[in-house]
Amino acid sequence: MIDDIDQIWIECGDFPITCSGVARPARFAYSRATLRPRGEIPVYDKTHALMERGRAFLGTEHAILCGAMSWVSERNLVSAISNAGGFGVIACGAMTPELLDAEIAATKALTTKPFGVNLITMHPQLFDLIAVCARHQVGHVVLAGGIPPKGSVEAIKEFGAKVLVFAPTLALAKKLLRSGADALVIEGSEAGGHIGPVATSVLAQEFLPALAEDYVVFVAGGIGRGDMIAAYLEMGASGVQLGTRFACATESIAHPDFKKAFFRANARDAVASVQVDPRLPVIPVRALKNKGTEEFTAKQVEVAKLLDAGQIEMGEAQLQIEHFWAGALRRAVIEGDVENGSVMAGQSVGMVKSEESVQHILDTLMAEAQAALSGR
Repeated sequence: MIDDIDQIWIECGDFPITCSGVARPARFAYSRATLRPRGEIPVYDKTHALMERGRAFLGTEHAILCGAMSWVSERNLVSAISNAGGFGVIACGAMTPELLDAEIAATKALTTKPFGVNLITMHPQLFDLIAVCARHQVGHVVLAGGIPPKGSVEAIKEFGAKVLVFAPTLALAKKLLRSGADALVIEGSEAGGHIGPVATSVLAQEFLPALAEDYVVFVAGGIGRGDMIAAYLEMGASGVQLGTRFACATESIAHPDFKKAFFRANARDAVASVQVDPRLPVIPVRALKNKGTEEFTAKQVEVAKLLDAGQIEMGEAQLQIEHFWAGALRRAVIEGDVENGSVMAGQSVGMVKSEESVQHILDTLMAEAQAALSGR
């Protein structure tokens, strides 16, 4: 590695290669299609061609979304990603309508580019949150965490926004798209945070041949390099979603100790939580293993006992679990307690080794995708 310089130019005939601060060994040399004279705007023609539907849908330069990460995906990171040509998404999480209102307003003050809002379907004030998005004329709303409740998709489309949804099975995906959803995100178990049981590579092979021709489909989970973006685009994806890769960006407000935990980690350190009681509607969460992992197990036992005693209903049980994660994540992200808090991270965490600007991250991903496609 070479430090303290903004860009490194590797001479290759008349065409220097920009690596934006990263010295690349010869085996990673870009193909001729990605080389450019000093100072010129990079050409991502092959990548952009495959991203065309996603770019048009999002209204962005690149069809790369940032996954919604509670406490991380807020005004600073979201605006930085949108300003750099990607698509930032505010993680509403457990926010009240008043807090979401303030966050959207603050984000709009930092960017004029498109961005979206991710809403959790089980939020008790979901329709109030949708109304906040309507007042701000948010262009894209992502519904996550479960099947959208009746009327939610319609309420979003009523004010002209586009709706993105998640689906764990192909049958449900088709149903949601037929019912009005505008785009689908398929997210595999390699992702950080709440996950399903199936790997991204398997989901892509199942969903993309069946849906990509007629619908906008984004692929997420375990993506850390542009080479993988290129592969999913070639399979028919309209674009991709990454979270872990952006969590430690310079513009991320995450605590320095949270970022250091990422830099030290490898793929095997990002483990999925265990469901203690099959009655509990616990969605597995992938995070770096620590004492907080053990505390979550204890929390499940506590909630199960309350269910047994008839003191709470199943809906309240799930909310308690979600509130636990929200608090544990805040301890890690904001307070830097990476031993007791929840350091949610995908298995691509091993590819995050230093703090980089959002612009550098996007430039690197796009250059890698372009090089991969040009070498085909």
